[in-house]
Amino acid sequence: MKLPEKFEEKMQDLLKDEFADYISCYDEPRYYGLRVNTNKISVEEFRKICPFEIWPIPWIENGFYYDGEKVTPSKHPYYFAGLYYLQEPSAMTPANRLPVEPGDKVLDVCAAPGGKATELGAKLNGEGVLIANDISNSRAKGLLKNIEVFGIGNVLVLSEEPGKLEEYFPEYFDKILIDAPCSGEGMFRKDKKMVKAWEEHGPEFFANIQKSIITQAARMLKPGGMLLYSTCTFDGRENEGTIEYLLNAYPEFEILEMKGYEGFADGIPKLTTSKSEDFKKTVRIFPHKMKGEGHYLALLRKGKSIEKLEDKKLSGKRNKKKLPEDLEVFLKSTTLELDADRLDIHGERVYYMPDDLPDVRGIRFLRTGLLLGELKKNRFEPSQALAMCLKKEQYKNVIDLNVADERVNRYLKGETLDVEDLTGPKEKGWYLVCVDSYPLGFGKLSGQTLKNKYLPGWRLC
Repeated sequence: MKLPEKFEEKMQDLLKDEFADYISCYDEPRYYGLRVNTNKISVEEFRKICPFEIWPIPWIENGFYYDGEKVTPSKHPYYFAGLYYLQEPSAMTPANRLPVEPGDKVLDVCAAPGGKATELGAKLNGEGVLIANDISNSRAKGLLKNIEVFGIGNVLVLSEEPGKLEEYFPEYFDKILIDAPCSGEGMFRKDKKMVKAWEEHGPEFFANIQKSIITQAARMLKPGGMLLYSTCTFDGRENEGTIEYLLNAYPEFEILEMKGYEGFADGIPKLTTSKSEDFKKTVRIFPHKMKGEGHYLALLRKGKSIEKLEDKKLSGKRNKKKLPEDLEVFLKSTTLELDADRLDIHGERVYYMPDDLPDVRGIRFLRTGLLLGELKKNRFEPSQALAMCLKKEQYKNVIDLNVADERVNRYLKGETLDVEDLTGPKEKGWYLVCVDSYPLGFGKLSGQTLKNKYLPGWRLC
């Protein structure tokens, strides 16, 4: 592979005696990875049912390698059930090393296509809120789909400039992840087109963008909150240099240690003006040291936590909303308990909003909360997003198909199914269609025929 001469010279200066090992890694094949959705299935259970060979990524508890030359996991029904996400192994690290806990308010600033946002949402386990943003509206559409497939309902999916978000969320978030747009030097082996992009827009171009994003994010983080900054590049201006810029602008930030791994390399203080040894706490991932592509990570904390005030929610003093009658009828088939005060109805569409949000009118949204479904004349039609948030035991009427049943693929292709042979209740109405007990979507039963309600844009081709 032909690399730009300027890039090779820079890497030789950076790596010294290791440069030959680095260059030789371009002759090795890329690595393929998947990450288990622990919000739907445990790692242990997934290993029991996984239909193809996998082996652990040693620094990611729920990450595995697979042979991408032999298998296509994106075509398997378990992928459509949201049991795993396909992601390059090194790219799993940022969301893994940001210590998100249920109940946190979390922002993923540059979130598309969703590899990191889906892991952050899974860590929340339905509590708190994930705000996933991407400035590109077209990329944000793919982000929304991946979040909904993963069954994450406590979410806002936005498409805004980070600077505009700052107006709405000053010191609001407990945790922020910035996987910044970058020159992509760490992805040259995986994607040769990145070399041409690097020649068009090099590190200096991206460093200016990164400085703007990280300082805007800093102002949205609570005192005591944590920010994880990452790139998939090697250039010091985009990595240690950007962190130094933040520390100079906001000296209340400090660099934190991260959980280590033998293949990680320290950040490089000599690439900064201050030469502070603190930059060794940041992490560099080089492809000649571990089985993954190039990455950089820095975990920071913003000052000390302010004393947490008593929760003063007004839920006990507000006039309670009443659930729409058609929705109430549908909910009798589930064990879901919804707070009517968190319902947001726009025309026919009914959303269930995360708790404790500021006024967000005026922001460009793709999704506000969990889309429960639509209120049609004399009936409620549940959404695909709701199906993915449910567990089999939470819904009364279920059609559970074995993964080997040819009707699974037919359902995923949008076809009508004959279910006469299946045991269980056969009353007409909405059924949750599952594969091996994991929901795929809804269907509507009439007689012995299940009318397919799988979302057209998600169908198996």
